[in-house]
Order: sequence, then structure tokens, then C-alpha cells
Amino acid sequence: MKKHEDRLEMDQYLFHQGTHYNAYEFLGAHVLDDNRMRFITWAPNAHHVQLMCNYNHFSGDGFDFERLNDQGLWVLYTDKVHVGDVYKYKIHHADGYNVKSDPYAQYSEVRPNNASIVYKSDFKFTDDDWMARRRNSNIYESPINIYEIHLGSWKRHFTDDQNPNGTYFYTYQQFIDTLIPYLQEMNYTHVEFLPLGEHPFDASWGYQMTGYFSATSRYGTPDELKQLINALHRAGIGVIMDVVLAHFNKDDHGLRRFDGTPTFEHPDEYIANKRAWGTLTFDFGRNEVQSFLVSSCLFWIKEFHIDGLRVDAVHSMIDLNFENYEEHEKIYNEHGDDRNIAGIEIIKKINTAVFKEDTSILMMAEDSSDIPLITHPIDNGGLGFNFKWDLGWMHDRLKYISKSFDERMHYHDKMTFTMMYKYNENYVLPLSHDEVVHYKKSILDKQQGDQWQQFAGVRVLYGNQMSEPGKQLLFMGQEIGMYHEWKDHEEVDWHLLEFPLHQQLKLYIKDLNALYRDNPEFYQLDYEQEGFQWMVVNDRDNGVFAYTRSSRDGFKVCVLNFKPDVHYDYSIPVPLGGEYKEIFNSDHAKYGGSGVINGTHQTIDQAMNNQDQHIKITVSPLAFIVFEFKN
Repeated sequence: MKKHEDRLEMDQYLFHQGTHYNAYEFLGAHVLDDNRMRFITWAPNAHHVQLMCNYNHFSGDGFDFERLNDQGLWVLYTDKVHVGDVYKYKIHHADGYNVKSDPYAQYSEVRPNNASIVYKSDFKFTDDDWMARRRNSNIYESPINIYEIHLGSWKRHFTDDQNPNGTYFYTYQQFIDTLIPYLQEMNYTHVEFLPLGEHPFDASWGYQMTGYFSATSRYGTPDELKQLINALHRAGIGVIMDVVLAHFNKDDHGLRRFDGTPTFEHPDEYIANKRAWGTLTFDFGRNEVQSFLVSSCLFWIKEFHIDGLRVDAVHSMIDLNFENYEEHEKIYNEHGDDRNIAGIEIIKKINTAVFKEDTSILMMAEDSSDIPLITHPIDNGGLGFNFKWDLGWMHDRLKYISKSFDERMHYHDKMTFTMMYKYNENYVLPLSHDEVVHYKKSILDKQQGDQWQQFAGVRVLYGNQMSEPGKQLLFMGQEIGMYHEWKDHEEVDWHLLEFPLHQQLKLYIKDLNALYRDNPEFYQLDYEQEGFQWMVVNDRDNGVFAYTRSSRDGFKVCVLNFKPDVHYDYSIPVPLGGEYKEIFNSDHAKYGGSGVINGTHQTIDQAMNNQDQHIKITVSPLAFIVFEFKN
């Protein structure tokens, strides 16, 4: 008992200091060695706390918490509640009482129900080989090609009676048999799940959460999610998950006014309220909230073996005026600028804790700001992420391809500007879910021209993405040429694979992914300037670009044509004299192309664009072409 009390004292101290990074082992529902159940919750302004459960018919009667300390922790010991039982907290305060789910619950009822469930994991991971390889790898010099997926709409059952719980969702276990073979077939290195924490509203896609430690029950139990992750690792596929640290939803059973007053949210309603999203900003400066958020990130990494976290909406965490556009709306800190100092500090705290746990974790910032040093070490003034989504790259590429072929010459700089800042951060090049919703059109439907030209345009765009410096990400469905935007209430339009152009695009993505994975020129020096060099950069009239991608041991020459014209005897400068062989061409007939391809070309000893040699090739229409130096 003395050891238990000493542990409790240390837990309390660390939690209130904002440095309890395993707070989920302390708060919430836990089975003790004597088989009693212990519940601890934090409600600093509560007058009284009760446990609502089946045993008291959810009245709270007879299950009264005691104050654990004067800083808002409450504790209940009972032998009446067991693993699998459903419960909520009844938080009494000055204005009445709230009925709340457990913020630290590790399992929850399937929506629309929202009670917490006492859970104890029995799963043992068998992914030691994967974890060892990951920890011994250099993530910056490794291939990272991510398939972004929303589990609820990748595949669905067509009737409600195919799952035991009467839903149309596939289960975590069913994804083992469907998703993993697909990722292997398509040569992806990683899968990224939209948030898998519990969330009440399907259409939020998981970005408005209530369960920061609770894997959503839509698809099964937490242990079944662990089985899926374990199987992915054993298949050689890394797992990234989106997390939402910026804000949370306003649902009554969630974190909002947990003890009758702002508890998890910022006390200033003007700062707390995220108007566009209808959510509330965390009080990042409050120590107990810091323990909550850091612990949540480490929970997924330690307990679920997640390989990386993509942190959503970083801009909204670090900018007090993220949504304030008019001068009268502006908020400033004590230094007179609009940095959210508490938001910046919690990000640093999270990244420090994560990398102290494991330096091989991928911490990716989805950040739309122009604030520098996002992926720089904290000691050097950075935020401490190791990767950032390059939203500028994404916007520029989609802007360029939205223009007619005749107009593209006027937007040529959209294709070249990103190289001006490429090495400021460690970038991921995303074509994500955000770009194929809300009337933005699918990637295919953004393309110009007739149907053949649209598919060819998709192929050259993806070739450009895969061959530029940076890690890669593509959202589900875009690899088969969906015409529709993403429909979160339906599955991917797999029926399109009955048609040749869609089959051919899928084959192209499969082969393009293999080209990337198998050739270190496309990933080894992503973040070193010697990994990329322009060969043709100013041909705005023809929309032709060429560059080299280099590894430590060799290079590839990439040629891209963003117009539907064929160019014969087109001169491409090259670094070395000798023989160059075409090894990949998106215009190949097997991909639905016109079949204008090259063989082997000998260099011409004549200087061009600061190179001593060049080759003359046939530039295929709307194509991505790769040449390999043979000698």
C-alpha cells in the first residue's frame, strides 16, 4: 500500500506540473492488483463527482468520488465495476451537474451512444523486426510514400447485416485481409489514417474528437486496431495517424466545460472559439492540459506502435489571429505580436517528449502558415517537427494544371518557384483529402482537355510529385482516377476499375511507386541540394521541364511535358557524356498512353545550359519520362 501511495503522490505532482507524459496510466479506469477498479478524474471546480454505471442504473448513487487533492483530482475505488462495464462521470458544480464521458477512457460505445467502457488490453505485438528496422533507419534518406486513407469510406459493406454490430463499416480485422494486400500490390511504404480517436460525428472524419486515448469503436476494439497495425508492420508497411491537438468539439458528453467551467478549453471565450470549425481551442498554457496532450501523443506511439503522427492545423495553434482577419478582431500577446506562445510551447514540449521516447518517429506538421523553422531543432529556434507538408507545392501544382494548355505558359513559375524554398524545411509533397472535397474536384477532374488528355495529365502530375525532392502522399481513390470528389459516406468508386483507362492508371501508380521505392535517386538526398538540379527550366512555351535526381551513387534524368504536343529531337542537357536509356515513360501504351517512347540515346558533345553534353530525345505528350545513365 505504501508503494501505491508513493506512486500516487508522484503521479499527482507530475500531472499538475504538466510533465506527466503517461497520464493515461494514472487517470481514467484501471484494474488494480487486488481486482478492485480505480477511477481518477480531474475536475478542479467540481463540488462533487459520482460514477454512473450499470450497477446504479446510471444514477450515480452509491458511487461517490473522494477528493484526491486540492488541485482538482477525484478518486473512486470499487469492486462493483469490472472490465467491459459502461460508465460516465456525473460532475456536480455550482450550476447543476454535467454528465461526461471519461477524457482518459481507452474504449467507448459505438456512436450515437457515447459512454466510456472499462477496457484492459491483452494484445501482444509481434513486430519486433519492424520496430528494430525502423529505429535503425535514417528516415530522411529512406523512401516514404504514403497512402492516405479514411477507414470509414475506403471500402464499405453494401448492406447493414454483414457485420455483427449492424454497421456498414469494415472492421479493423477485415482491413487486415483487404487493405494490406492492396498496399503491398501498389508498392506503398506507409499508410496514413485520418484520425482514429473516438469522435461522435462521422462527417467530421475524426477531426472533432472526444476520445484522445480511445480508438474509435466504429471498426472494432482497441486490440483489434493493434492487430491491424501489427499486421501492417509484419507486411513491411509503416503506420501514420492524424492527431488533432489544436481543438476539440463542443458535444455535451465531451471536454467542453467539463466541470461546469472552462477546464480543457481556453478560459477566454474569444480565444477559445474556433468559429469556422465550431470547436474549442485547448488551454495550452494549463499544466494539466499539457499532461493530457503530451500523454495522448505518446499513448498512440507506445501502446499502438504508431510510427508517425501528422499534427493537424498547426497554423491555428501558433497564430492567435488564425481566424481574425479584421483589425478590430486582432489579438496580441504580451510582446505585442500575434504568436500564440502557449501553443508554440506545447508543440515543442510534445516533439521533445516524442523524440526522447524514439527518434525514429515521424512528426509531421500540417501547417498552412509561412512561419519558418517548423522542422528545425528546438535548440536552433525551431518547433521540432521532422517533416512538414508543403502546401505551397500542392497549391502551385494544382493551380498550374487547372489552366488550359495555352494559358500554362503564363503560370510557368508555379512549377519552378517551390525549388526556391525547397531546402528551408523537410517537406512532404501532399495531394491529400483536403484537395478533393468541398467542390474542389477530384485530381482527374481538375485536369484540362479531353478524357485522354485528362488521364495523361494525371500521370505527368504524379510523376512530377514522385520525382521532386520530398516524401510523398496521395489520398485514396486518386490512384484509380475517380471523377467524383471524395464522398465520405460512400466507398471509393472501385467499380471504375471495370474500365481500361482506370485500370491503366492504377497500373501506372503501382509501377511509379516501385520506381520510387527501388531507386534511391528519388529519396536519398531529398533534403540535400545536390539531390536536384535543373536541366531545362525556362521552356514556358512548350511546358517542358527536365532535372536530375541524384543519390550518392548515381543520378536519373527526369523529363516532363505538361502539354499534349510531341517534340522530336528535343535537346536535354545531361551531366555526363555517354549512353542514356529510357527506363520509364508514362506515355507507354500499357498505361493508356499514345506509345511515343524512347530507347537509348548517345550524348552529343556540345554544351547546353551549363552542361558539357546533351541528348536529343522524343518528348512524349503530357508525359513523365526517366532516363538512366548507362556508362
